[in-house]
This record gives sequence, C-alpha cells and structure tokens, in this order.
Amino acid sequence: MNSKALTKIQTAALIAIVAVAAVAGGAAYVLWSSPAQPTENVRIGICADLDSAYGRNVWQGAVLAAEQTNAEGGFLGRNITVIGEDDDGESSTDIAVGINALTKLITIDKADYVISPGMLNTLAYQNVCCEHKKIFINIADGSDDYSQRVLDNYEKYKYSFRTQPLNDTTIATRMLGEIIAVGKYTGFTKVALLFDDMPLAKAIASGLSVSLPENGLEVVYNALYSFGTTDFASYFAAIEESGAEILVPWIIMAEVPFVKEWYDRQSPLVVWGVLASAQDSDFWELTEGKCNTMSFSGLPAIAGYPLTNKTAPAREAYVQRWGEAPNMLAVATYDTVRFVLADAVRRAGTTETEAVIHALETIDVETASARHFVFTTSHDVLAKSQSPNTPSEDYFLYFIFQWQNGTQVPMYPEAIAKEAGGTYKYPNWDGPWSK
Repeated sequence: MNSKALTKIQTAALIAIVAVAAVAGGAAYVLWSSPAQPTENVRIGICADLDSAYGRNVWQGAVLAAEQTNAEGGFLGRNITVIGEDDDGESSTDIAVGINALTKLITIDKADYVISPGMLNTLAYQNVCCEHKKIFINIADGSDDYSQRVLDNYEKYKYSFRTQPLNDTTIATRMLGEIIAVGKYTGFTKVALLFDDMPLAKAIASGLSVSLPENGLEVVYNALYSFGTTDFASYFAAIEESGAEILVPWIIMAEVPFVKEWYDRQSPLVVWGVLASAQDSDFWELTEGKCNTMSFSGLPAIAGYPLTNKTAPAREAYVQRWGEAPNMLAVATYDTVRFVLADAVRRAGTTETEAVIHALETIDVETASARHFVFTTSHDVLAKSQSPNTPSEDYFLYFIFQWQNGTQVPMYPEAIAKEAGGTYKYPNWDGPWSK
C-alpha cells in the first residue's frame, strides 16, 4: 500500500470519527485523548436561606471568590460555577424543606462541594452529604456533635469540615480568655452575663458561670432574655442593682436597642462581649455613635484590620463588588472557596473527593482570617484560645474590637492589641472607672 492510499484511508477514518462525534457528543475526543481531568466547571453548592440577609452574604462571598479564582485559572484549569438552593432557613421549621433543597443541590444540580451555614439543620445536612460522599463545609453552626462524629465514625463522617471555630467548647474557652483580659485592663471583678435564650448561648453562659469564679471574677448577675426582645430597660436596671462592673452580652438581632438603652441611661458598666452586628461598618451610624467604647467580638476582615496579607485585599474586593462590607458568613465562605478549597485541590492535583479530603486534613494556608489555617483531627479549624497548650495568634482567632470615635480598634488578643497600638477607653460618664 503506497503513502497516498494510506493518506486516503486516514482521511476517511478521520471523517468517519468526526461524523460519529457529531452524533455521539464528543466521541472523537475520547478516542484521540489520554485520560485527563474533567473539562466541565467545578460546581460549588450553597444551601442557605438565600432570601435572607445572611444567605445573601454567603452567596456573595462564594461568587466573589469564584470570580477571582476563575480569573487566575480556576481549579486546575476548570472554572468554578456557584449554584444555590434555598432551604428557607429563617421562616421554616420543617427540616424536610432543608433536606429536600440539599438533596436537589447534590443529585440534580450536581454540586461537587457543598457549603452551608446549617443553623438548626446542620447535623441532618451532615448526614445527607456523607451518604452521598460529598464534602460538606459548615461555616456557622457550632454543635460539638458535628465534629465529634468525625472522631467517632471517621469513615462515615470524614466528608465533614468546619471553617469557623464556633463549637460550644471553643467559644466558651475563647470568651473566658476575653473576659479575663478586660478584667486585667480595668481592674474590675464583678461580671454580669446577659445572653439570649437559645441553646448555644445558654450552654456558654452556664459554662462561664462556673469558669469565671475559678479565675477570680465574680458573677453577680446571670440572666437569659427572650429572643426577639427589643426593650432592655428592666435588664439594665437589675444589672446595675447587682453591682456589676463588666457587662458581658450575647445579643443577636437586637443590638441597636441594646446599645441605645446603655447609652441613654449612661449605665455605669463597661460592655465587652458578643454584639453580632456591631462589627458591621455601618453600626456607628445605626447607633448614632452611641456604641462608642463598646467592645465586641469580630473578625479582622470585617473591621478592616490587616491581620494577614489576604485580609485587606479581601475586604476591599468585597466592598467594591457588592457595595457593602462583608459580614462573618461572607468572610467564612470567601475564605473557604478562595483559599481553603483552592489550596486543597491544587495540592491534591485533582478534584476527586478522597484526594481533596486528604489535602484538607494536611492544609496549612494563609486566609483572610488566619496566618495559618489548619484543621484539627476532628475537621474543625485550629483556633487560638485561652488554654495554655493552644497555638499562637498566627492561627485562626476572633478579635475583640472597641468602637472608638467611629473606628474599630483591636483590644484582644493582647498581643494583637499591642501590635496595633490599641488602648482601652471608658465611657465619658461616671462609673466605677471614675473612682
């Protein structure tokens, strides 16, 4: 057979293959290619109440991270697509609604990885994702059971990770260290606890009522307020009557009326604790500046403190893209996609689940919230706390910031406060600080 005849045969074969490909959807590529990574987009699934403020922030954090990652080549050359299913979290108490949304996200929308704040449905969501062998990243729910399951039944629950240190034990230990710090700053020893009547808050308050006296601080008032309360006058009256000097709040959804009551009555208390929206950049305006000298828990990317090389760029990009500063859930979602998953996939060299799980378990990456983001053996993020054997400020940590004349100034950890030149300030009316 001469070369011309061979060429004709090759040409005929190529035409036949192209014709088959046109009918069979890409068969020619399979015939002529060696095995390779899939070429379709990587699908990041968001399961949250997408009509709510918190759901919107989760979505915006994921979309921004995907856009930036895609501009740099995506995950191993594959673009990221963010897909979402609304679990109606704030308005529905029917767990089936959330499970149906999550199941659709996995089976119909074909999500490769799932991110969710979870809230009341986290353990059920964990079960669904593990049954489908999908990596599930919890960014908000603090149940100790979530991470304990990984330790108790690794093969079943190895797909579960949490990218914020929000479990009951970690929060209680962290808050103890924070309250000890304000005691050192002020010399005050009498503490009032005012927490919302929800399971996590109740557990933390109960733990603090035991641990604070063990550390030289007297709990003179300890009460739970009904979730949804907006009038705090009676609580402040009782707290002042108790002789408290430090008020440690856990206020969710009612921060502005709480702040205004404290300011308008010129309450002789320093406030240092959890005020969920106090870390938002518009809180100063919302409270008409009445939050001045109030101290609250927050993340560096929200307040704009440049903890890592990623913190300020992440915040600036979010503000530019969405016209508002990020909240806690936005930062957690952004970090998860932009740095945590991206680093794991890159080191794994594949998006295949088992390989990515191993890469997540061995991760050590810089994010907007940690100089070293590392997972524990229970797949919780390793965090700085008050315990003597925990890591330094180089690992994930929450700050205590204080509002000072419209600026959020770091107060805790003490090493960060010193680094930032922060000095604790008192209210401009009389109180125990006047003596």
